[in-house]
Amino acid sequence: MLTETRLAIAEIAEILEAKIIGDASSEISSLATLQAAKTGQLAFLSNPVYKKHLAKSQASAIIVAPDVVTELFVERGGSWQFVSGEPLQSTFLVLDNPYLGFAKLTHLFDTAYQFEPRIETSAVIHPSVHVPDDCYIGHNAVIGEGCVLGRSVYIGANVSIGVNCHIGDRTRLWASVVLYSDITLGQDCIIHSGVVIGSDGFGNAKDGEKWFKIAQLGGVTVGDNVEIGANTTIDRGALGDTIIGDGVRIDNQVQIAHNVVIGDDAALAGCVGVAGSTTIGKRCVIGGATGVGGHLDIADDVYLTGMTMVTKSIKAPGLYSSGTGVEPNSKWRRMVARMRSLDEFAKKLKSLERKVDSLLG
Repeated sequence: MLTETRLAIAEIAEILEAKIIGDASSEISSLATLQAAKTGQLAFLSNPVYKKHLAKSQASAIIVAPDVVTELFVERGGSWQFVSGEPLQSTFLVLDNPYLGFAKLTHLFDTAYQFEPRIETSAVIHPSVHVPDDCYIGHNAVIGEGCVLGRSVYIGANVSIGVNCHIGDRTRLWASVVLYSDITLGQDCIIHSGVVIGSDGFGNAKDGEKWFKIAQLGGVTVGDNVEIGANTTIDRGALGDTIIGDGVRIDNQVQIAHNVVIGDDAALAGCVGVAGSTTIGKRCVIGGATGVGGHLDIADDVYLTGMTMVTKSIKAPGLYSSGTGVEPNSKWRRMVARMRSLDEFAKKLKSLERKVDSLLG
């Protein structure tokens, strides 16, 4: 039976270590946006664009930054009000990072991650596998020989787990996830539906005019607190493991090839593709639909904007781009024509520079 979360504003303030302006006794039962919030709900303000909704919001509590208080509120006669003179309708929780505070609260009000421990009768589990009594194993899930499950693991319906896989405490595999053999998942991971981890890397040798498959003998190691989006694929290593560091965030429909190493706390947006044996540094952020070539090294703290094509290693942190923004077709064609002429222009410029140097002695 899923339970509804109800917290007094004072409790929330204590959890977030926030300053309270207003009544701290009211209860919060859910979260909402500033515009849609009703009594009993909590909202937040992180984007200045939405300041105009503060005075009219019906939220029981709103998380705001200190500069909002300084700009919009004033204390008169021991009570707070807007500088315009309007009374405060909501209780305000003052926090340096309202968005982070809101993010923390989402976990307290999220019933989707509650479950009652049990093993569904249709699950197929190898006799060698010990399932802790606080785990959930869903309908038609299959768990192979030699697997090790941590505490409070959730295995959704139709999940398939190959032999010798290790799954850390509190890790959740949503429905229809597939783990091939020899996969290690750390603690507190979230693996969304349709993810495939440990499929063969794209390794082939030429045999005359034909391809000869290279057996993929490695595995995949995923660190702690990693989230992997729906329908993402991570290939097993050819010899050593493909490695995903701690705290990594991978969006939907991302392709990670064999023997890729992704550093701690990196984030990859949707439809990114990373070719084999490339190393991506810590805290890198890779925009959607970016392609990263194989056998490259990307330094820590590199930011790649969407649709960037990376064909060489990046040795210094910073912001990098290579895609061009959309233009009307006729203008885009002219730009491409000029780009094709750049090499010719460069040669002419070099020739002119030599002539000028000659004239100047």
